[in-house]
Amino acid sequence: MNIDPTIADMMSSPIINAGWVALAGVAATRALVRRHSILKLIAQIAFFIALTGILLANGILPYDIDPGRGSAVETVVLALVKIVWWMNVAWALVAFVRLFLVLEHTPREARLIQDIVVGLIYLGTALSIVAFVFGVPVGTLLATSGIFAIILGLALQNTLSDAFSGVALNLGRPFVLGDWIKLSDGTEGRVVESNWRATHLLTSGNNIAVLPNGFLAKLGLTNVSHPNETHGIPLSLRIAPTKPPAAAIECMEMVLLSCNSIVRDPPPLVALRGLDAAAIEVDLLFRVSSLAYSISAKNELIDLVYRHTRSAGLILASPASSPSLGGASSAIPDAPNSPARELLESVPFFAALSGEERQALADAGSSRIYRKDEIVARQGQTLGSLMFVQRGVLLLTRQGQHGEDEIMRLAPGDFFGEDALLPGTAEPGTMTAIASTVIFELDKKHLAPLFEERPDMAGDLAAMLAGRFEMGLRDAHSTRDRTHRRSVTEMLKSMETAFLAPNGGP
Repeated sequence: MNIDPTIADMMSSPIINAGWVALAGVAATRALVRRHSILKLIAQIAFFIALTGILLANGILPYDIDPGRGSAVETVVLALVKIVWWMNVAWALVAFVRLFLVLEHTPREARLIQDIVVGLIYLGTALSIVAFVFGVPVGTLLATSGIFAIILGLALQNTLSDAFSGVALNLGRPFVLGDWIKLSDGTEGRVVESNWRATHLLTSGNNIAVLPNGFLAKLGLTNVSHPNETHGIPLSLRIAPTKPPAAAIECMEMVLLSCNSIVRDPPPLVALRGLDAAAIEVDLLFRVSSLAYSISAKNELIDLVYRHTRSAGLILASPASSPSLGGASSAIPDAPNSPARELLESVPFFAALSGEERQALADAGSSRIYRKDEIVARQGQTLGSLMFVQRGVLLLTRQGQHGEDEIMRLAPGDFFGEDALLPGTAEPGTMTAIASTVIFELDKKHLAPLFEERPDMAGDLAAMLAGRFEMGLRDAHSTRDRTHRRSVTEMLKSMETAFLAPNGGP
């Protein structure tokens, strides 16, 4: 087979061979090892060394303008080889920056700096190609493009402001990814992304708020995640001055002591803010583990304020802005119920009972007083009564691998002693009075007739106990399998059946 000498010379040309090497290198580094960052960087460096060796061996300098002494095909191939050489330099540097340019061991915080460095690398590479491949004087090009740059800068002033503000925010580090921040305009949320253009916040409504960096840099910013995630919250109350302020302080301390959603260190505080003829003004100062729990903590505290003030005989006063309706004394009931009757009216599954039925239960039960640190019930003990917290606070603890684990705190209206209604069960933990506490007891024989006459009450109580039992399993980090969980459900169903049996069950 005869080959045209011209084609044979072109195929043996070192420039053409360098072109084949360039194509092979691009295919290897951009396709075969694309998903492996380290292998990709090694391949690019190896290809760069090989291509540089071929060019230098043939007297070709990539950073020198070609005089154009070869054929047209060789000139075009040489230009492409130089472009590939410069692009490989850029790719290798970019890969190195992406892998090793990390600020303060936080790769996410270095993302903006990486983008800026990568942009400068590509800009320098483009100018080098223009200068050394196409022979265009870069200095003259930059000088003559000044007017265009001014016009472009004016058109992109907001974008440039966002970019420089992003650099300032990342270098100043007023926040990092994961921090919860509050802005002076009321916007708040957790930082989930920060790039050269904008900062993204995940709000409490589970929405993404995109804030341009230029806008963010002009606002006052409060980082509530530093020095730690805990966040202080005040809750203001007005209590009718029917009792001394000391009684109000003691009641509010009980509220804080019984709350399960607040942080104990530093301890919460009760502060008297003022006193007049209409109200005692009190502030509850507490912390939550994260701002995300502030709503649930406030909800629990407001519920506890209602329960504790009711058990202590205190009355919440009207807001200061509301018109006076005759003073605080007008809110005092003429014939207050007994403490036991007040307690039963606050228990949800007794809501369907009539006043006479509640009074009968109040008369049938009995109250016990426990001093602070006195044990009310021990883990594994079997109680014969359903027991309600009438006043005070109980702490439920469970023996764990590293000692006593706190499970929950019980406030007025909460109950325990489910073992009196669940045959074969015992107390899941130890109940300790952490303040002077009054416990109201109801024997099962007093509840059985009610459950027989009102099956819906038995169902409500069974559902409540099922939820409490499952919560107890989760809170204790139980290792019980699903078979045990099914047996718990079956036991609750048998309890509901026992409620509906004649004479209150077996």
